[in-house]
Amino acid sequence: MNETSSTVTEVTQSRSDRKTLILPLLIIGIGTGWLLTTLGIVPGINWIWTLGLAVIGVLSFAVSGIDKSTVLLGPFFIIASCLSVLRQTGRITLDVEVPILVIVIGCLLLVARSKAIPLPDWMVLEEKQQSAQQRS
Repeated sequence: MNETSSTVTEVTQSRSDRKTLILPLLIIGIGTGWLLTTLGIVPGINWIWTLGLAVIGVLSFAVSGIDKSTVLLGPFFIIASCLSVLRQTGRITLDVEVPILVIVIGCLLLVARSKAIPLPDWMVLEEKQQSAQQRS
């Protein structure tokens, strides 16, 4: 087996390993939220919703690495989770939460435009396939 195919195999296996993180992390997050509510540490929070948002944000990085889509989606969901906790504990209202999220998504869209941040793999593959089809 040559060096290129072994590298491709390692990358594929690494991505597969990261994808198996999803269920255990989700279960740990839900259990943690449930325990915090049961112990009365942070009562009155919908932990499934809040931790679900945070887990989606973290997993976007864990599964796909850092690229233009994860730089946008990961932080957005993590910030949405934090704002959800603030709203559910009465520190902010929905009228404040939504405009903050709109500002955040705009800022993240600007950050994702950076040339230093790579395109997602799925987008690079589509471009390669299109250019191969055009040559045929």
